[in-house]
Amino acid sequence: MVITEGKTKALLALWGSVLLWSSSFIALKFAFRHFDPMVVIFGRMLVASVCFLTVFRSLRKIDYQPGDWKLLAFMGICEPGFYFVFEAMALTYTDASQAGMICALLPLMVAVAARFTLGEPLTKRTVSGFGLAIVGAVTLSAVAESTETASNPMLGNFLEFMAMICACGYMITLKKLTLRYNPWFLTMVQAFVGTIFYFPLLFLPTTTLPTEYDPSGLATIVYLGLFVTILAYGLYNYGMSKTPAAQASAFINLIPVITLILGMILLGERLNWMQYVASALVVVGVYVSQDKSARQEA
Repeated sequence: MVITEGKTKALLALWGSVLLWSSSFIALKFAFRHFDPMVVIFGRMLVASVCFLTVFRSLRKIDYQPGDWKLLAFMGICEPGFYFVFEAMALTYTDASQAGMICALLPLMVAVAARFTLGEPLTKRTVSGFGLAIVGAVTLSAVAESTETASNPMLGNFLEFMAMICACGYMITLKKLTLRYNPWFLTMVQAFVGTIFYFPLLFLPTTTLPTEYDPSGLATIVYLGLFVTILAYGLYNYGMSKTPAAQASAFINLIPVITLILGMILLGERLNWMQYVASALVVVGVYVSQDKSARQEA
Protein backbone atom coordinates (compact mmCIF):
# COMPACT_ATOMS: atom_id res chain seq x y z
CA MET A 1 0.00 0.00 0.00
CA VAL A 2 1.39 3.41 -0.95
CA ILE A 3 0.61 6.31 1.35
CA THR A 4 1.03 9.61 -0.53
CA GLU A 5 -0.93 12.12 1.54
CA GLY A 6 1.48 14.45 3.28
CA LYS A 7 4.38 12.15 2.31
CA THR A 8 6.97 14.91 1.97
CA LYS A 9 5.96 16.51 5.26
CA ALA A 10 5.99 13.11 6.94
CA LEU A 11 9.52 12.33 5.74
CA LEU A 12 10.77 15.74 6.86
CA ALA A 13 9.09 15.18 10.23
CA LEU A 14 10.84 11.81 10.61
CA TRP A 15 14.20 13.36 9.71
CA GLY A 16 13.65 16.10 12.28
CA SER A 17 12.68 13.63 14.98
CA VAL A 18 15.80 11.47 14.61
CA LEU A 19 18.05 14.54 14.61
CA LEU A 20 16.51 15.72 17.88
CA TRP A 21 16.53 12.23 19.41
CA SER A 22 20.21 11.87 18.55
CA SER A 23 20.98 15.12 20.33
CA SER A 24 19.12 13.86 23.41
CA PHE A 25 21.89 11.34 24.16
CA ILE A 26 24.38 14.21 24.39
CA ALA A 27 21.99 16.44 26.35
CA LEU A 28 21.22 13.68 28.86
CA LYS A 29 24.90 12.97 29.49
CA PHE A 30 25.40 16.70 30.15
CA ALA A 31 22.31 17.02 32.37
CA PHE A 32 23.33 13.99 34.46
CA ARG A 33 26.48 15.87 35.45
CA HIS A 34 24.30 18.36 37.32
CA PHE A 35 21.22 16.45 38.46
CA ASP A 36 20.10 12.95 39.39
CA PRO A 37 18.76 11.05 36.32
CA MET A 38 15.27 10.78 37.81
CA VAL A 39 15.21 14.53 38.46
CA VAL A 40 16.22 15.18 34.85
CA ILE A 41 13.57 12.87 33.37
CA PHE A 42 10.81 14.20 35.63
CA GLY A 43 11.87 17.75 34.81
CA ARG A 44 11.62 17.24 31.06
CA MET A 45 8.20 15.61 31.43
CA LEU A 46 7.00 18.47 33.63
CA VAL A 47 8.22 21.09 31.17
CA ALA A 48 6.42 19.33 28.33
CA SER A 49 3.21 18.91 30.35
CA VAL A 50 3.11 22.58 31.33
CA CYS A 51 3.53 23.56 27.69
CA PHE A 52 0.73 21.22 26.60
CA LEU A 53 -1.61 22.67 29.23
CA THR A 54 -1.50 25.95 27.34
CA VAL A 55 -3.04 24.27 24.27
CA PHE A 56 -5.05 21.61 26.07
CA ARG A 57 -8.45 22.87 24.84
CA SER A 58 -7.56 22.43 21.19
CA LEU A 59 -6.09 18.95 21.68
CA ARG A 60 -8.79 17.49 23.91
CA LYS A 61 -11.40 17.62 21.13
CA ILE A 62 -11.10 14.00 20.05
CA ASP A 63 -13.40 11.13 19.22
CA TYR A 64 -12.46 8.86 22.12
CA GLN A 65 -13.09 5.16 21.59
CA PRO A 66 -14.25 3.14 24.65
CA GLY A 67 -11.46 1.02 26.09
CA ASP A 68 -8.64 2.97 24.42
CA TRP A 69 -7.45 4.20 27.81
CA LYS A 70 -5.66 0.86 28.16
CA LEU A 71 -3.69 1.39 24.94
CA LEU A 72 -3.02 5.04 25.79
CA ALA A 73 -1.78 4.14 29.27
CA PHE A 74 0.35 1.26 27.96
CA MET A 75 1.91 3.53 25.34
CA GLY A 76 2.84 6.14 27.96
CA ILE A 77 4.14 3.58 30.45
CA CYS A 78 6.35 2.02 27.78
CA GLU A 79 7.63 5.38 26.58
CA PRO A 80 8.42 7.72 28.20
CA GLY A 81 7.79 5.58 31.33
CA PHE A 82 10.11 2.62 31.67
CA TYR A 83 12.01 3.58 28.52
CA PHE A 84 13.61 6.58 30.18
CA VAL A 85 14.24 4.68 33.42
CA PHE A 86 16.38 2.19 31.53
CA GLU A 87 17.98 4.82 29.30
CA ALA A 88 18.83 7.09 32.23
CA MET A 89 20.49 4.18 34.02
CA ALA A 90 22.24 3.10 30.81
CA LEU A 91 23.84 6.49 30.22
CA THR A 92 25.37 6.47 33.70
CA TYR A 93 27.37 3.38 32.70
CA THR A 94 28.05 3.70 28.95
CA ASP A 95 28.98 6.32 26.35
CA ALA A 96 26.31 8.14 24.39
CA SER A 97 27.77 6.85 21.12
CA GLN A 98 27.56 3.22 22.25
CA ALA A 99 23.98 3.67 23.48
CA GLY A 100 23.12 5.14 20.11
CA MET A 101 24.41 2.02 18.38
CA ILE A 102 22.09 -0.17 20.46
CA CYS A 103 19.23 1.89 19.03
CA ALA A 104 20.00 0.34 15.63
CA LEU A 105 18.31 -2.83 16.87
CA LEU A 106 14.95 -1.13 17.35
CA PRO A 107 13.61 -1.31 13.76
CA LEU A 108 14.39 -5.02 13.68
CA MET A 109 12.63 -5.56 16.99
CA VAL A 110 9.62 -3.65 15.69
CA ALA A 111 9.57 -5.88 12.57
CA VAL A 112 9.46 -9.01 14.72
CA ALA A 113 6.80 -7.60 17.05
CA ALA A 114 4.71 -6.40 14.09
CA ARG A 115 4.76 -9.93 12.69
CA PHE A 116 2.98 -11.31 15.74
CA THR A 117 0.79 -8.34 16.73
CA LEU A 118 -0.08 -6.63 13.42
CA GLY A 119 0.25 -9.58 11.06
CA GLU A 120 2.97 -7.91 8.96
CA PRO A 121 5.21 -10.31 6.96
CA LEU A 122 8.64 -11.25 8.34
CA THR A 123 11.02 -12.54 5.67
CA LYS A 124 14.14 -14.69 6.01
CA ARG A 125 16.20 -11.69 4.95
CA THR A 126 14.80 -9.65 7.85
CA VAL A 127 15.53 -12.45 10.31
CA SER A 128 19.11 -12.76 8.98
CA GLY A 129 19.66 -9.05 9.34
CA PHE A 130 18.26 -9.16 12.85
CA GLY A 131 20.79 -11.87 13.76
CA LEU A 132 23.72 -9.89 12.33
CA ALA A 133 22.70 -6.76 14.20
CA ILE A 134 22.36 -8.68 17.48
CA VAL A 135 25.86 -10.15 17.05
CA GLY A 136 27.21 -6.68 16.33
CA ALA A 137 25.52 -5.17 19.38
CA VAL A 138 26.78 -7.93 21.68
CA THR A 139 30.31 -7.53 20.28
CA LEU A 140 30.08 -3.77 20.74
CA SER A 141 29.37 -4.32 24.43
CA ALA A 142 31.92 -7.09 24.95
CA VAL A 143 34.92 -5.18 23.55
CA ALA A 144 34.02 -1.83 25.11
CA GLU A 145 36.61 -0.31 27.42
CA SER A 146 35.88 1.46 30.70
CA THR A 147 36.46 5.21 30.53
CA GLU A 148 35.65 8.23 32.65
CA THR A 149 32.28 8.47 30.90
CA ALA A 150 31.65 4.71 30.62
CA SER A 151 32.41 2.88 33.87
CA ASN A 152 30.55 -0.33 32.95
CA PRO A 153 29.70 -0.32 29.22
CA MET A 154 28.40 -3.91 29.13
CA LEU A 155 25.82 -3.19 31.84
CA GLY A 156 24.99 0.16 30.29
CA ASN A 157 24.45 -1.33 26.84
CA PHE A 158 22.22 -4.06 28.30
CA LEU A 159 20.09 -1.43 30.03
CA GLU A 160 19.85 0.46 26.74
CA PHE A 161 18.63 -2.76 25.10
CA MET A 162 15.89 -3.01 27.74
CA ALA A 163 14.95 0.57 26.82
CA MET A 164 14.61 -0.57 23.21
CA ILE A 165 12.13 -3.27 24.26
CA CYS A 166 10.02 -0.53 25.84
CA ALA A 167 10.35 1.60 22.71
CA CYS A 168 9.17 -1.33 20.63
CA GLY A 169 6.02 -1.60 22.74
CA TYR A 170 5.46 2.13 22.28
CA MET A 171 5.78 2.02 18.47
CA ILE A 172 3.48 -0.95 17.98
CA THR A 173 0.82 0.64 20.20
CA LEU A 174 1.33 4.04 18.59
CA LYS A 175 0.69 2.65 15.10
CA LYS A 176 -2.68 1.34 16.27
CA LEU A 177 -3.63 4.62 17.94
CA THR A 178 -2.60 6.94 15.08
CA LEU A 179 -5.44 5.48 13.02
CA ARG A 180 -7.95 7.39 15.17
CA TYR A 181 -6.11 10.03 17.23
CA ASN A 182 -4.21 13.24 16.45
CA PRO A 183 -0.41 12.67 16.72
CA TRP A 184 -0.01 15.76 18.92
CA PHE A 185 -2.76 14.53 21.25
CA LEU A 186 -0.83 11.26 21.63
CA THR A 187 2.34 13.25 22.37
CA MET A 188 0.45 15.16 25.08
CA VAL A 189 -0.75 11.89 26.61
CA GLN A 190 2.86 10.67 26.72
CA ALA A 191 3.93 13.85 28.54
CA PHE A 192 1.13 13.65 31.11
CA VAL A 193 1.63 9.93 31.77
CA GLY A 194 5.38 10.50 32.04
CA THR A 195 4.95 13.27 34.62
CA ILE A 196 2.66 11.11 36.76
CA PHE A 197 4.94 8.08 36.31
CA TYR A 198 8.12 9.84 37.41
CA PHE A 199 6.83 11.96 40.28
CA PRO A 200 6.88 9.11 42.87
CA LEU A 201 10.38 8.12 41.70
CA LEU A 202 11.70 11.45 43.00
CA PHE A 203 11.21 10.14 46.56
CA LEU A 204 13.07 6.86 46.16
CA PRO A 205 16.10 6.44 48.49
CA THR A 206 18.30 6.15 45.39
CA THR A 207 17.19 9.53 44.02
CA THR A 208 19.27 12.54 45.01
CA LEU A 209 17.19 15.70 45.04
CA PRO A 210 19.08 18.84 44.01
CA THR A 211 20.23 21.38 46.58
CA GLU A 212 21.58 23.76 43.93
CA TYR A 213 20.18 24.59 40.52
CA ASP A 214 22.87 25.07 37.91
CA PRO A 215 21.60 27.36 35.10
CA SER A 216 23.19 25.28 32.34
CA GLY A 217 21.71 22.09 33.80
CA LEU A 218 18.26 23.68 33.97
CA ALA A 219 18.61 24.93 30.40
CA THR A 220 19.39 21.38 29.28
CA ILE A 221 16.22 20.08 31.00
CA VAL A 222 14.16 22.77 29.26
CA TYR A 223 15.75 21.76 25.94
CA LEU A 224 14.86 18.12 26.58
CA GLY A 225 11.30 19.05 27.50
CA LEU A 226 10.59 21.39 24.59
CA PHE A 227 12.64 20.03 21.71
CA VAL A 228 12.92 16.33 22.49
CA THR A 229 9.83 15.42 24.52
CA ILE A 230 7.40 17.67 22.60
CA LEU A 231 8.91 18.37 19.19
CA ALA A 232 10.77 15.11 18.49
CA TYR A 233 7.94 12.87 19.68
CA GLY A 234 5.35 15.06 18.00
CA LEU A 235 7.20 14.94 14.69
CA TYR A 236 7.73 11.20 14.90
CA ASN A 237 4.11 10.52 15.86
CA TYR A 238 3.03 12.63 12.89
CA GLY A 239 5.42 10.80 10.56
CA MET A 240 4.21 7.43 11.82
CA SER A 241 0.59 8.44 11.13
CA LYS A 242 1.38 9.24 7.48
CA THR A 243 3.79 6.42 6.53
CA PRO A 244 3.95 2.62 6.88
CA ALA A 245 5.29 1.43 10.24
CA ALA A 246 8.31 -0.25 8.63
CA GLN A 247 9.34 2.93 6.84
CA ALA A 248 8.93 5.09 9.93
CA SER A 249 10.87 2.73 12.19
CA ALA A 250 13.67 2.50 9.61
CA PHE A 251 14.52 6.14 10.33
CA ILE A 252 15.75 5.02 13.77
CA ASN A 253 18.74 3.55 11.90
CA LEU A 254 20.01 7.10 11.45
CA ILE A 255 20.29 7.69 15.21
CA PRO A 256 23.51 5.68 15.80
CA VAL A 257 25.36 7.49 13.02
CA ILE A 258 24.21 10.94 14.11
CA THR A 259 24.85 10.18 17.79
CA LEU A 260 28.33 8.87 17.03
CA ILE A 261 29.21 12.08 15.20
CA LEU A 262 27.75 14.29 17.93
CA GLY A 263 29.49 12.26 20.66
CA MET A 264 32.84 12.72 18.97
CA ILE A 265 32.34 16.44 18.35
CA LEU A 266 30.70 17.51 21.60
CA LEU A 267 31.87 14.98 24.20
CA GLY A 268 35.21 13.86 22.77
CA GLU A 269 34.11 10.20 22.84
CA ARG A 270 36.05 7.61 20.85
CA LEU A 271 35.49 3.98 19.86
CA ASN A 272 38.29 1.43 19.52
CA TRP A 273 38.76 -0.36 16.20
CA MET A 274 36.82 -3.43 17.32
CA GLN A 275 33.88 -1.23 18.23
CA TYR A 276 33.95 0.30 14.76
CA VAL A 277 33.85 -3.23 13.28
CA ALA A 278 30.95 -4.14 15.60
CA SER A 279 29.15 -0.94 14.67
CA ALA A 280 29.59 -1.72 10.99
CA LEU A 281 28.13 -5.18 11.62
CA VAL A 282 25.07 -3.56 13.21
CA VAL A 283 24.64 -1.26 10.20
CA VAL A 284 25.06 -4.17 7.75
CA GLY A 285 22.52 -6.21 9.71
CA VAL A 286 20.04 -3.35 9.59
CA TYR A 287 20.59 -2.95 5.83
CA VAL A 288 20.16 -6.68 5.16
CA SER A 289 16.93 -6.68 7.17
CA GLN A 290 15.36 -4.13 4.82
CA ASP A 291 13.68 -6.56 2.42
CA LYS A 292 13.30 -4.90 -0.99
CA SER A 293 9.96 -6.49 -1.78
CA ALA A 294 8.60 -5.38 1.59
CA ARG A 295 9.69 -1.82 0.92
CA GLN A 296 8.03 -1.82 -2.50
CA GLU A 297 4.78 -3.16 -1.09
CA ALA A 298 4.83 -0.52 1.63
